[in-house]
Amino acid sequence: MKIMTLTKGADSFIQQAAQLLVDAFRQHWADTWPLLEYGLAEVHEMLEAERICRAAMDDEKKLPGIIGGILQYGGLMWELHPLAVPPEMQGRGIGKNLVEDFEEQVRARGGLAVTLGPDDQDNMTSLANIDLYETCGRGSGVFATTKDIPISSVKMGYVITGVVPDANLVGKSASITSKRVVM
Repeated sequence: MKIMTLTKGADSFIQQAAQLLVDAFRQHWADTWPLLEYGLAEVHEMLEAERICRAAMDDEKKLPGIIGGILQYGGLMWELHPLAVPPEMQGRGIGKNLVEDFEEQVRARGGLAVTLGPDDQDNMTSLANIDLYETCGRGSGVFATTKDIPISSVKMGYVITGVVPDANLVGKSASITSKRVVM
């Protein structure tokens, strides 16, 4: 497997990347990712200046994974968005390799840290279906734990650094996980 920069004009790879996004997110985001047009729009955003867009390519020139990044805080912080590996290809190290490559890309651009915000649409964290405004307002000291964070980010050194209550409806929060990528 080789990891490459996806660029404008690479139409075959752009089509593959768009289909990969649709396939990877269909299970969790059926309302948002049902059509190839949504995937194409996302890939074209990923190809804009000041973004990172990398893809894994196998020996048959197929893309089993894609990762993107959004510049934040003047380049000191990068948001990892999106990361997609189709369900049938997960567990083979593709996502891990893409994340490690992404972290290197961020370091090479002078970035200090990476952040990602997995949405909790499927009740995958201990904060699911909790009214954080009510709970935190009583000074309960809520701490988020995860049942299953995408890309096994905890194993890769990411820590929970924040929570966005009701990001996706009442009780559907987004957690923010981050990792310092410089020594």
